[in-house]
Amino acid sequence: MAAPNGDDVGEGTDPHVHVQADLGGAAVSRQITAATFGLAADAPARVSTGCGLTVAYARTSTRPGSVTCLACREYAHRRHLDAAAWAEQWRRQPTTDADLAAHAARAAAHHRDLARQFADPRR
Repeated sequence: MAAPNGDDVGEGTDPHVHVQADLGGAAVSRQITAATFGLAADAPARVSTGCGLTVAYARTSTRPGSVTCLACREYAHRRHLDAAAWAEQWRRQPTTDADLAAHAARAAAHHRDLARQFADPRR
């Protein structure tokens, strides 16, 4: 939904906490870059969300219990189920060794757990 000035509805009229469209992947990339090269990139001021809005970065969360936008919760639920399915496919590849298969199984379980948490609006 666009505001009269052309910007997406943001912190002024939207009371909800959203989930980023990339589920926080950009933040993980910034952390890896900082850990590897000692360079710390600034977080973006505004980000795209799972419900299609652009909001202040501070109005987003990756924690299911903090996200109050129902459309974002549904989006995160679907994306985490997709990630779990991808990890399971990776685990079942004939070229996957035992260590990688175990890691993929843990990743799939983690994403299924997050999907369950995002599906439950009480969390």
